[in-house]
Amino acid sequence: MDHKLPTIKEIAKQLNVSVSTVSRALSDHPRIGLGTRMRVQQLAKELNYEPNAKAISFKQKRTFVIGVILPYIREDFFSEAISGIELAAMEHDYTILFGQSYDDAEKEKKVVEAMKKQRVDGLIISLSKQTNRYEHLEALEKYDIPIVYFDRVPPFEKAHKVYCNLYKGTVEMVGWLFSRGYKRIALINGPEKLEASKERLKGYMEGVSRRKLKVDMQLVEKTDLSKEGTHDALKKLLALKHPPTAIITFNDYVHMDAVQYAQQQGIRVNKDIAFVSYANLPITSYTSFPPLVSIEQYPFGQGEKAMELMIKVLNEKSENKDQDETFYSEELSPTLVAYQQNIV
Repeated sequence: MDHKLPTIKEIAKQLNVSVSTVSRALSDHPRIGLGTRMRVQQLAKELNYEPNAKAISFKQKRTFVIGVILPYIREDFFSEAISGIELAAMEHDYTILFGQSYDDAEKEKKVVEAMKKQRVDGLIISLSKQTNRYEHLEALEKYDIPIVYFDRVPPFEKAHKVYCNLYKGTVEMVGWLFSRGYKRIALINGPEKLEASKERLKGYMEGVSRRKLKVDMQLVEKTDLSKEGTHDALKKLLALKHPPTAIITFNDYVHMDAVQYAQQQGIRVNKDIAFVSYANLPITSYTSFPPLVSIEQYPFGQGEKAMELMIKVLNEKSENKDQDETFYSEELSPTLVAYQQNIV
């Protein structure tokens, strides 16, 4: 049995008209008479004809594919984000081409290059923890491939980005801890290159300063986000002459590693030392010692908004080819989420 998909040529042959006539009739071109259009469209329907996606994309100069690069799909945060991205893409008849940087700047460059070769219409990316140079991304401009950054975004203003205001959230978190009697508040921050780490540190310093206190930088440590790095950071904090009474951890994964080490040292978690965090990942609710509060960063919403913003940018680029590009930034307000009822 012949299962080949019908083509425009087959329709043209059966109706004894030209291929160009069929093509125009299928797109309701006004130069084709109503009778011919109806005959062509009726036969196309009977034959279950479907337009050639490659031919359409070539004509419209679009592939209808958006590249997406994330640090790790295994992390709950990014898996939720990609669900938001993909569902929004489907709403606009786009598909996604996905790659991971594994939090490595060189791998990120390779994936960006692969996306470029695949002729994606645009790129959505959350930067690796090592990325502090952007030439490989800026180079996409000459190929007319727009970029939308989300969550881990660059520091410069001329960029499309969607992010949660971690500075504001950290100020609020520090205030929450002070209001509950915690005076020596420490921060286990992330890699210095990350803009998100800089925002956390700024918020921490502002939150402490608002209490008319001097910021003690001995209470600030950093981790490379590995278990060993987090354990080492907490070890240094516990070795202080006056250890912290509360610790803000970079995210919920760092929180779980920190709690593991604290228990090994005989610390009564959330009694001797309070732990708070970022991301509000569902997995923490299944652990024995979730953070007292965690900042909701809306991964699904960030992903969804990033794709919606990409579609907006692509449409504007198509309609206003000669105009200078307008850069869009969408900021989500953080929310403190408690793991104990009535704690906030």
